[in-house]
Amino acid sequence: MAAAAGPLLGSRAAAAAAVVRGLLGVCLRRAPAPAPAAGTLSCRAKGFCTAAGAAPDMKSYLWERYREAKRSTEDLVPSIMSNLLNPDAIFSNNEMSLSDIEIYGFDYDYTLVFYSKHLHTLIFNAARDLLINEHRYPAEIRNYEYDPSFAIRGLHYDVHRAILMKIDAFHYIQLGTVYRGLSVVPDEEVIEMYEGSHVPLEQMSDFYGKSSHGNTMKQFMDIFSLPEMTLLSCVNEYFLKNNLDYEPVHLYKDVKDSIRDVHIKGIMYRAIEADIEKYICYAEQTRAVLAKLADHGKKMFLITNSPSSFVDKGMRYIVGKDWRDMFDVVIVQAEKPNFFNDRRRSCVFENPGLLPCHNKASMEDASGRSKTHIDTNDTTNCFPLLSVLILQIHRDDESQVILQEWKKERKEMREMTKNFFNSQFGSLFRTDQNPTYFLRRLSRFADIYMASLSCLLSYDLSHTFYPRRTPLQHELPAWSDRPPAGNFHIPVTHGVAQAK
Repeated sequence: MAAAAGPLLGSRAAAAAAVVRGLLGVCLRRAPAPAPAAGTLSCRAKGFCTAAGAAPDMKSYLWERYREAKRSTEDLVPSIMSNLLNPDAIFSNNEMSLSDIEIYGFDYDYTLVFYSKHLHTLIFNAARDLLINEHRYPAEIRNYEYDPSFAIRGLHYDVHRAILMKIDAFHYIQLGTVYRGLSVVPDEEVIEMYEGSHVPLEQMSDFYGKSSHGNTMKQFMDIFSLPEMTLLSCVNEYFLKNNLDYEPVHLYKDVKDSIRDVHIKGIMYRAIEADIEKYICYAEQTRAVLAKLADHGKKMFLITNSPSSFVDKGMRYIVGKDWRDMFDVVIVQAEKPNFFNDRRRSCVFENPGLLPCHNKASMEDASGRSKTHIDTNDTTNCFPLLSVLILQIHRDDESQVILQEWKKERKEMREMTKNFFNSQFGSLFRTDQNPTYFLRRLSRFADIYMASLSCLLSYDLSHTFYPRRTPLQHELPAWSDRPPAGNFHIPVTHGVAQAK
């Protein structure tokens, strides 16, 4: 089984409803009825009004198509909202039955244990101080504070250009989400730098998201990467703001080493152990999930990069003193991801011998099935009606005026949707119209994904998950597929490319 779970980014169902209705309101306010000419009009079905003996005018036709599309979109709101209101749901990328899963594997951080907002501030401040004290960066950098609303997971960082950006599943940069330091890079400059908005495969991050072997992009995928991205941006901002020359590659390495040292030198571990109630969120459902699996005879292992004493104290706090009895194998200081592909190294075992967990292959061979992967769920819906209508637009001057108005409206809708999730980078899972590169990886490696492990409590352990059939682009019904009302027919203009 490959599953993904992690902390949901807040309960936003009510706010999502307001945004959906707000987006509809923006469009409805922009749909003026065509002005009638006094005394000479006759009206047909669907509201087309024409002078006697004359063909329908283009302006009336386009705005009627607009209102028709809007009415169709309004009908979708109840079904859209029903998909936003169940934070306990598990979502499927592939058909999978829980009855086939005999062994469950867990990470510790952000899987069994969840941390408060104070942890990322701790990591940011500690790494920032290491930059100043050990790497001799200017003391003025201490004036920068951690901003939890700046970055999202899944972003790419161009190590050589010192640019943080969001990339979709097809390697296209989402314009408007490219940052140098704390300032957005103009779209024109991005297109000039990358000779368009597409990043070639050879420049993308490697299998584990790292910038190595000639790859110039680093992808930040886990939740611990949020303070690292923010610190990178703050330090870049300092040098740019003060017009100081610096080498972006060296800066990236120094920040990466400082973040690593917060973990390796035990700074984070000691701080959490000293004030466990401040940093760890008590989660009684973690024990309930583990107990449910144990009661059904499932084998369980825990694998983490954290040290034994740190894990023991945290698990005692959230599960109880008997937490080790629930696991067949506990592996600490595993040094993932190297643990899964380096057969030469040894690791630290607690309760060894019950499962031969010397490497990834033997873990999978023990049951004939693979382990559990963990991540987060977030979703957004953005209506495609304006893009469909824009593709239909005619080339006469009056139609071009309407086209520009629709493009302006679509831009406003995209910005509103982006700001709902994150003002700088938008949704974790979507760009303007495509899945993100992060979602592509999630879909590739996880058969199911969920907000947290507690979602498993809502399902019987013999439950089978079936993915929804997702229509391909040529299978989607579109308003352009339907002939216009009456005798007024305008062919879709050929060669019109959809704007990204």
